[in-house]
Amino acid sequence: MNVEKLGLDGLILIELDVRTDQRGFFIERYNEGRFKAIGLPPFCQDNHSRSAPRTLRGLHYQVRPAQGKLVGVIRGAIWDVVVDIRPGSPTFGRTLSLELNDRDGRVLWVPAGFAHGFCVLGSEAADVLYKVDTSYEPATEGGILWSDPELAIPWPVADPIISPKDQKLPAFARYRAEPPAWD
Repeated sequence: MNVEKLGLDGLILIELDVRTDQRGFFIERYNEGRFKAIGLPPFCQDNHSRSAPRTLRGLHYQVRPAQGKLVGVIRGAIWDVVVDIRPGSPTFGRTLSLELNDRDGRVLWVPAGFAHGFCVLGSEAADVLYKVDTSYEPATEGGILWSDPELAIPWPVADPIISPKDQKLPAFARYRAEPPAWD
C-alpha cells in the first residue's frame, strides 16, 4: 500500500495492492490496522451509490457531526472533487480533482471539513463505495453549487445529470459569508 499526502492538508490518496492473474484481481479494500497506522479514524458506516453515465453528485458536506469519507470505485470511473471549506485553513477555497476507477486500487481519504462531489466518466455506470467516520445526519448536511464560477472546477462531463436538490445548492460566496459551526 502506498500513501500520498495531497496538496490540501489532511487529504490522502491511498494506492491499495492489486493482485492480478488470469482469473481477474483481488484487492484488500480495508484493513483496520493498516489504515489506523496511517492516521485514519475508525469507520461506522459503509455507503454504496450507483450512478448512471454523466451523473454529477455534490458538492456535499456534513458539519454536526463532521464527517470524513474514504472514497473508492468498484465499477466504472469517476472524476472526484474536493473543496477545502475549513474556515481559517491556509488552503480554504482550494479544490483538488482526480480520477478514481475500478482498475487501479486507489482510494481517497476526504477528512471532515471538505465538500465532496464526483461525476461519472465514460459510458457505463459507476459504483462508488465510501466508508464514513460518523453517521449521516440530514439536519446538518450542506452543499455548495457544483458549477460555482469562483471555484472553477474542471468537470469533464458535458450536460451532466444533476438532482434537483444539487441544482439548488448555494454558491461558495454564501458559504464563505456564513460558514456553519463545525464540531
